[in-house]
Amino acid sequence: MKKTSSVNNFHGVGRRKSSVARAWLKDGKGDILVNGMSYESYFDTKITRDTVVLPGEISGKGSSVNLNVNVNGGGKAGQAGAVQLAISRALLSFDSELRPKLREYNLLTVDSRLKERKKYGQKAARRKFQFVKR
Repeated sequence: MKKTSSVNNFHGVGRRKSSVARAWLKDGKGDILVNGMSYESYFDTKITRDTVVLPGEISGKGSSVNLNVNVNGGGKAGQAGAVQLAISRALLSFDSELRPKLREYNLLTVDSRLKERKKYGQKAARRKFQFVKR
């Protein structure tokens, strides 16, 4: 969430589940690159694509800035959430007056839920082995 060395280059970091995303925002025409690919080709479902573009649409800055995002870890849904938070934080460092609008849509709220660990003597975190009576 700090301004980097370049004049019009803003940075944001987002985390969700086990995914970590780093977003760099520059003046441009609205391109979003995720790991060197267009976000439409990287994210395969409409829900994940909509999750990624939501901060730009709400702030009104989506068509005037280019975003370059690196994301790793986790699955596509977790990565989309991490990218959303990273973009929101980069937009916030770009223009601090967007905070109430982003806060209204919960785009700056960190979803800190993680996978619950598997317990011994059980099949999974809460799932038990099937009970056999006879």
